[in-house]
Amino acid sequence: MKLKSEMLTHFMDGSQVMVSTDKDVFSGIVTSNKTAAFIVDCLKKETTPEAIKQAMFDKYDAPMEVISNDVDDVISKLRSIGVIEE
Repeated sequence: MKLKSEMLTHFMDGSQVMVSTDKDVFSGIVTSNKTAAFIVDCLKKETTPEAIKQAMFDKYDAPMEVISNDVDDVISKLRSIGVIEE
């Protein structure tokens, strides 16, 4: 899975902003906190939920259960707006 190539990200005022270059892919703006931004950045290349969870676990001092829930939640939200290629 990965983020669709039409999606562009930019950091602004401490948040990540994501927009689409194609209104048929997604029309709107997504603002991400630090956790979601990390996940989105991982999705810029082909990856798996398990690989993202491991990358977060390696970088942050958080329990794997919390990380796993966060990754699953963000991926679910990104899927619901149609910005992930499976």
